[in-house]
Amino acid sequence: MIAGEASGDLHASRLAEALRRHDPAAELRGFGGNLMAQAGCQIVKHYSELAFMGIGPVLRHLPQIVAGMRLAQRDIVQWQPNVVILIDYPGFNMRMARFVHKHTDIPVAYYIAPKIWAWKEWRIRSIRRYVDLMLSILPFEVDFFEGKHHYHVNYVGNPTADEVRQYLNSHTPQLHNSTTPRLHDSTTPQLHNSSTPQRIIALLPGSRRQEIRANLPAMLRAVATMAGDYRLVVAGAPSVSEEFYRRLIDDTRASAGSSCPSAGSATRPEILFNQSFDLLRQAHAALVTSGTATLETALLGVPQVVCYATPLPRLVALLRRWVLKVRWVSLVNLIAQREVVPELVADTFSAENMRKRLSPLLHPDSAERLAMLQGYRDVWQRLGNNTAPDEAAKQIINLTTLNMEH
Repeated sequence: MIAGEASGDLHASRLAEALRRHDPAAELRGFGGNLMAQAGCQIVKHYSELAFMGIGPVLRHLPQIVAGMRLAQRDIVQWQPNVVILIDYPGFNMRMARFVHKHTDIPVAYYIAPKIWAWKEWRIRSIRRYVDLMLSILPFEVDFFEGKHHYHVNYVGNPTADEVRQYLNSHTPQLHNSTTPRLHDSTTPQLHNSSTPQRIIALLPGSRRQEIRANLPAMLRAVATMAGDYRLVVAGAPSVSEEFYRRLIDDTRASAGSSCPSAGSATRPEILFNQSFDLLRQAHAALVTSGTATLETALLGVPQVVCYATPLPRLVALLRRWVLKVRWVSLVNLIAQREVVPELVADTFSAENMRKRLSPLLHPDSAERLAMLQGYRDVWQRLGNNTAPDEAAKQIINLTTLNMEH
């Protein structure tokens, strides 16, 4: 198993657990992290030694990356596994798929398909040649791979949907429907403080410092005039200190002055770490930076505005038409194949636009809010009820069995 970053380590660990449930005798080995190790996978190299993002960091650490790739190649040849399982991380893993195909008879399974529907569509040629089993976690990818490129792909379910189902099953007495979790109920208890307004606006500005620095100040300005009527709660990323958030909030207050009361000491936003599902479960609406958080927010039934700041926004908006192959950037809209949630990206990203799109969502019976909640139901239906790691494990074990028989 090869995972090259924190999210891959998480997905791989759950797959490893499923593999061992379905085949208790399975031996697992590979590149990954602490979660994979806890799931019973022997770690040859930790992903933190290879997880570099961006052109600059990759170039600076190129010898280290190449050495890691050669180590993986040697270990596969020496250990001779029944299957090589690649988890996301396409820059590294597609090269590994090519090596395994050219130098061994070991089948290659790919869990979490590369997002070539968004960019680098030319990678389909390598996928077709070097990947024996492609396992997708996004339902619209089936039509892309099979309809457009005539390459078979298996949709196994969505891990985020699995996590939300498990959360709702453990945090609500009973779901209205055993297969589809009920949508958000705004009557759930407050988070902690009974002296502040009950209704919460959640701010999810991303998980990396650069993202947070780019998105949070505009989010704060967007909800400044709402601070008296709503509690403003920021979802803190585990890897980012509270001091970083506080400093950013204070800087926003200083630059905006009295026009941004939400950054003032009396109405300072709360910061909540490691409780994003709890926060969303009780939020009335949210501003969310594009990413997996948009899907989590939708599946927990919280009306949202998706927003993502970029440098040189007008240039990015222009290039987006040429580089990106999809109309939307949020997983919610991509899965629904229509605009369910508004997206404010690049040249449309601004505090004023956020405020305009968020305001109607705050009214319980507004057409915008009700239409969005209906769209969320459509997303749940499209995601289906499969448990992704279990379905993927069964298909991988079947692949190895067929390969051994031949």
